[in-house]
Parts: sequence; structure tokens; C-alpha cells
Amino acid sequence: MSSPLEKARQDPESMKGKILAAARRLFGEYGYHGVTTRMIAKEVGIDISTLYYHWGEKQDLYEAVLTDLNEEIRGKLTEIEKMVRGKPIDVRLEVAIDVMSDHLFQNPEASNLMLFSYFSKTRTRSDLDTRMTEHLANIAVAMGLALDKSHVPPQANARVLAVWNSIINFASGESYFRPMLNLDRSAYLEVVKETLKFILIPAFTRDKK
Repeated sequence: MSSPLEKARQDPESMKGKILAAARRLFGEYGYHGVTTRMIAKEVGIDISTLYYHWGEKQDLYEAVLTDLNEEIRGKLTEIEKMVRGKPIDVRLEVAIDVMSDHLFQNPEASNLMLFSYFSKTRTRSDLDTRMTEHLANIAVAMGLALDKSHVPPQANARVLAVWNSIINFASGESYFRPMLNLDRSAYLEVVKETLKFILIPAFTRDKK
């Protein structure tokens, strides 16, 4: 039997799909504790009993949002891994920065959801937490920092986190950083990419040289 999340994915225009999309936007903007089920129901234009019928409690819906995000990020990392396999480290890193920056800027709530999940003092445990180590290992192997996913040195994971957090913070902090740089959105994205490549590619290729 399909789960509510699977049904929402299969038909994004269904009521389950619309509720999931609204919850993702709101949780991404206000965090778990800043959102109520009533707010989500109002965003969709339904009564709260309909929301409970389709998703149950707020915690269930939040977990579904993070699980969906986790699968989405995993898909992008798989895409990157296929694109960079066998390429030099500078090419791998350039592709990773381009693809992940484009994705996170196209889905701005994703960066906020990850930051809320990682750093909220009153956080709830989620599948995104348990999968982060797996994500780090996948990226480390794709970047050539480890030979296989079961033997990833702490230094490799830390370097991956440096890249990952840099992209997330630029995406999540756009409304604050972009006015400081006096750029429109497309120009800001290009400056972010160029800056990350300028800083990170020489750092990652230093040991190879």
C-alpha cells in the first residue's frame, strides 16, 4: 500500500500533493515550531480536518517534507556522481558547485529546511539527520577524497561539509547577502558560483599538485 508521501509524489496536483507543497514552503520559511497545521490548511484553502485526514499530525507532515527533501538531494548527488565520474578533481568540483547551486537557488526553501533541521535548538529528529553521513560519503567518493563509501576519513567529510555549507548559506542567505552586493538574482547566483570556485578549487587541488 502506498504511503501518503508516495501518493503525493505520484500526483502533485492531488490534495496530498498540494498540502505537501504548502507545508514545504511554510516549514522552509518559518521552521517546524513557527508553523501550525492551521497555517498550512489556510495556505492550501482547506479546513484543518481535511489536512488531518490526508496527513495526520504536524510531525507526520514535517517528517514527510524532510524525507522528500532527502530523496531529492540524493537524486541530485547521484546525478552529479554520474556526470563527474573519472574527471579531474577541478572539473568534479566545478560541476558539483554548478549543479547544487542551481538546484538550491531554484528551491530556496530546501536550504532553509536543512539549516532548521541541523541547527534548531528545539529540533526534531528526522530521516535527513540519519542520511547526512551517507550524503557526505557519496560526495567524498565522487570528489575523489575517498576510495569507497565505507572508508571516508574525517578530513574528507569536513572538506565536503565546507563545500556543502557554503552553498547552503549563500542560498539561504540570499535575501540578506544579495542587497549587500547590489545584484539581481541571476547575477548573484553567478557571483556565488564564481566565488566558491575561486576559493574551493585551488584548495581541493593543492594536495593533488
